[in-house]
Amino acid sequence: MIAVLRLLALTLFAIVMFVFGCGYCLLSPRNPKHVHTIALYFAKMSRILGIKLELRVADAAKEVGPSVHIGNHQNNYDLFTISGAVLPRTVTVGKKSLLWMPLFGQLYWLTGNILIDRANRSKAMGTISQVVDKIKERNVSVWMFPEGTRSRGRGLLPFKTGAFHAAISAGVPVVPIVCSSTDQVKFNRWDNGVVIVEVMPPVSTEGMTKEDVRELSERCRYLMAAKLDDLNAEAQARSAK
Repeated sequence: MIAVLRLLALTLFAIVMFVFGCGYCLLSPRNPKHVHTIALYFAKMSRILGIKLELRVADAAKEVGPSVHIGNHQNNYDLFTISGAVLPRTVTVGKKSLLWMPLFGQLYWLTGNILIDRANRSKAMGTISQVVDKIKERNVSVWMFPEGTRSRGRGLLPFKTGAFHAAISAGVPVVPIVCSSTDQVKFNRWDNGVVIVEVMPPVSTEGMTKEDVRELSERCRYLMAAKLDDLNAEAQARSAK
């Protein structure tokens, strides 16, 4: 019964967001401010899923300016959890196939996010250049998932290097963002406990070149893996109370 009620609520939310969200975005199509606004509404839906969402943002991350944000990618619940950490003037990078997802895909494009063709390596590399250009020209931050696919409860997967190439090429810092594990969230369970999302202090790329991409990637992954362990321990302890 709980699953049915949630499905109905999410369906209604999707329709309302598509109608009113697209209407709102059409006033200034593909304006980067829309991504933050829409993402916050999606994060509020975590309550419907029985999730107590807690967001933490490091002061340095609030003031860093244009940067490359990297988050851990777990499952479809990301849409309602880590989305709450999308800061103002941040756009995301997603698969081109998202465009064909009913309702969500059209809204995703209209808000100003970047779509890439992951099946075509040359196009994907060209998109990194587009990401760099967007950061410089539009004074925005760009959000990417360096794992490249959903971890589905397997911890933090190996990182691809695209996000780090972009950060070094644009001369901007990397902002790691970590969401505690959501593999325990059940659609048909009323209380799904605490989920913590933390926006960590930025990691500088000053003085780095393309030769430093791998080192930067490994450093950020180490920081995020350690933070994920800490957040999981805290979220589990608080959920058990």
